[in-house]
Amino acid sequence: MAKKLHIKTYGCQMNVYDSERIAEVLSPLGFVPWDTTDGADMVILNTCHIREKAAEKVYSELGRLRKQKEAMAADGRRMVLAVTGCVAQAEGEEVLKRAPYVDMVFGPQTYHRLPQMVAEATRASGQQLDTDFPEESKFDALPQDRTVDGATAFLAIQEGCDKFCTYCVVPYTRGAEYSRPAGAVLSEARNLVQAGALEITFLGQNVNNYHGEASDGSTWSLARLIREAAEIDGLERLRFTTSYPAEVDDDLIAAHKDVAKLMPYLHLPVQAGSDRVLKAMNRNHSVDEYRALVDKLRIARPDLALSSDFIVGFPGETDADFRATLKLIEDVTFIQAYSFKYSPRPGTPAALMDLQIDEAVKTERLAELQAVLNAQTLAFNAACVGKTLPVLLDRTGKKPGQLIGRSPYMQAVVVNTSEPLMNRIVDVTITSAGPNSLLGTLEKDNQKACA
Repeated sequence: MAKKLHIKTYGCQMNVYDSERIAEVLSPLGFVPWDTTDGADMVILNTCHIREKAAEKVYSELGRLRKQKEAMAADGRRMVLAVTGCVAQAEGEEVLKRAPYVDMVFGPQTYHRLPQMVAEATRASGQQLDTDFPEESKFDALPQDRTVDGATAFLAIQEGCDKFCTYCVVPYTRGAEYSRPAGAVLSEARNLVQAGALEITFLGQNVNNYHGEASDGSTWSLARLIREAAEIDGLERLRFTTSYPAEVDDDLIAAHKDVAKLMPYLHLPVQAGSDRVLKAMNRNHSVDEYRALVDKLRIARPDLALSSDFIVGFPGETDADFRATLKLIEDVTFIQAYSFKYSPRPGTPAALMDLQIDEAVKTERLAELQAVLNAQTLAFNAACVGKTLPVLLDRTGKKPGQLIGRSPYMQAVVVNTSEPLMNRIVDVTITSAGPNSLLGTLEKDNQKACA
């Protein structure tokens, strides 16, 4: 009989990718995806350690799962309970200490070794802890054939980070930067397209520092990889995330101009609009350098839209520093952004800095910043009304006859249709816009771009 596998994924797109690959690794052992923890033979929490109280949320969920695990045991069934991701990497032994009913804790670099861990766990040979950084790449041991749920897919091309921003745990939980060989990336991309993917997003903690080795011994940049991937028959769209501003080079800027399949949307985190704060964050770029980069990108691709990340209340942030961030947002304009109050992450330099900001001040600043960002999102969406956009329809809506897709700018677009258009790119004329989505009608031509 098939065994039921439930994976709960927290955090970033890299975790989404890892969860997909974990399911593929476990498939030969008879595990099939299961939508709920109820009755699951294995439950895996794929965790994130970036934001405040992330670990406590995991322990709370584990407490709930303990009751299910005990109830199943009373019925003579076993639930294998596992924790992976960045909390597992950072707090592996602590997880087993605080939640001794957990069977397995493994880091994001070791899930290719899951079959052995599962075998040992099911033989009741004790808890399994594997948070080493192996010398061999996990990607070499993962299944070559990929499955695609719909028409979009993530493809990890780079992992880890060497930047050591003072607020960030990624270098400690994901390890040093590693770029996959170019041939392996293109092979996986072709497999994804054959499985039905029309759009692929290249993933990496510092994706634009990709430097993969080619078969001839040369080193490919992200720009070269994008140009080669764009030649794959059947692949219609390319994206990449997340970028580090200091490493966006002229070749990548040119790719935005030259490669039609590369979508006119770029996530370019800046974090703050004050040079003093950026220096304290160890971001390795100034505000003026960020502005100049944005100008070059928009000259190369005039219809390019930007999203970003912002942290408010970083240690020592003054009101003038915060106002400088607001000024940057107003000048650059972003169609979407992730914004957070600074929260100390254990083991990072910023957690030990003086001049920690009062929580009430952080809350007030975040509300003001988000009001500006939300207004920009709504203004961009409103500017799309009357335009016709190519939309990749990839999921059903809440109402009968509704399909939802994504525009080139990552906006959710809702259409009403009785046509079998799932997992197809269609032209949609936008009729109305809200802060979170667009509504449109199907068209056959007259494709335009947002102003």
